[in-house]
This record gives sequence, structure tokens and C-alpha cells, in this order.
Amino acid sequence: MSHAVSPKRAAKPRWQRRKAARPAEIVAAALHVFVERGFAATKLDDVARKAGVTKGTVYLYFESKEALFKAIVRETIVPALATGERLVAEHRGSAADLLRRLIRGWWEAIGETQASGIPKLMMAEAGNFPELARFYYDEVISRGHRLLASALERGIKSGEFRPVDVMSAVRLAIAPVLHAANWRHSFALCTREGFDVPKYLDNHVGIFLRGIAKHPDRIN
Repeated sequence: MSHAVSPKRAAKPRWQRRKAARPAEIVAAALHVFVERGFAATKLDDVARKAGVTKGTVYLYFESKEALFKAIVRETIVPALATGERLVAEHRGSAADLLRRLIRGWWEAIGETQASGIPKLMMAEAGNFPELARFYYDEVISRGHRLLASALERGIKSGEFRPVDVMSAVRLAIAPVLHAANWRHSFALCTREGFDVPKYLDNHVGIFLRGIAKHPDRIN
């Protein structure tokens, strides 16, 4: 009598599990190398070494350095934007509270991770890599702008916020967040000066909301 192993109980061989995990491992290694060295200076040999694989293995999953960088953006920053979009769709409270949650949520999801170095990298190298800059603008910047704009427009429509130039306000809301991310990957590495980012962002959001509120005295 044969004793067949149930498909549900059969485990994949270790090498198969390892192979399935390799793209994610390569992306994680590449994120660290790109943030540390920049896009131009990074070589796929560096990424392979960091991931513990051969350069040929990297090419099995990613056809070029550009493709690998796009995968990093799509697997780190884009999911955070998708989470923000769901939050906007489901939020039933005030627009002020929504803005607070969006900015705090971005910092928790991206700002406190290695992915917070990607905006600094793009600012530094966009002029030399216009195709990548366009990709990043389309996938991240414009989508993030629309996300915050929808929250501002909701507050204007409800009378919570006074009428403002929405896109200018969006850029003002984002700028201190980018400053905090850039500081983390620049001056924070060479100074002893403390930077309590959550406290800083709470202060920023409070000042920003009082600036656009129709009734500033009602903003907590």
C-alpha cells in the first residue's frame, strides 16, 4: 500500500524556497547600495555582493540597473502610497485629522526605513537620468501630490479649510517631510545634534493646519 504525501503537507525543497525569495533579497540589498552610493556610482556587482549572489543571478530577475531601481520604488514607496489612498477613501473624520494621518503614516512607512534615502538620491541624480526622473515623478511624486490634494480639497469643500492654491499648499505640506528624510541621510550621519522627527512633524502639521484653517482656533 502506497503512502502518498498530501499536497498540503509536502514542503518545498529548501533550494526552491530560497530561489523564490531571491528577487526580494536582491531588491533589499540594492536599496541599501543605491542609498549609500547613489544611482550612478552603484554597479550590479556591488548589489550582487551585498545580496550574496552572482551578478548573473541579478540579471535572471532584473534586466538592467534601471529595472532594479524601478522595482525598489514599486516595492517600497508605491505600497505606502496605495495605503494612503485607501485611508483617504475610508476616512470619515475631519480633513485635518486625515492630513495628520497621511503625513505621520508616510514617515512611519517610509521615513523610518532605508527607503527614505530614495528622494535624496532622485534629487541629486534626476538631471543625469531623465528617464528615471520621469518614472519617479509619475509613480511617486504626482501620485503623492494627488493624495494630499484630495485631502485638502475635501477640507475646502466642507468649509474646514479656507480656499487656497491647492498644489502650492501640497508642496508646502510635503517640504518639511522631505527635509527630515534628507537630514537622516546627510547631516545626521556627521553631527551629534538630535532630531526628534515625529515631534518636528507634529509641530509642522499644527502650524500648516492653522495656516489653512477657516477657523484656526478650532485646530488642536
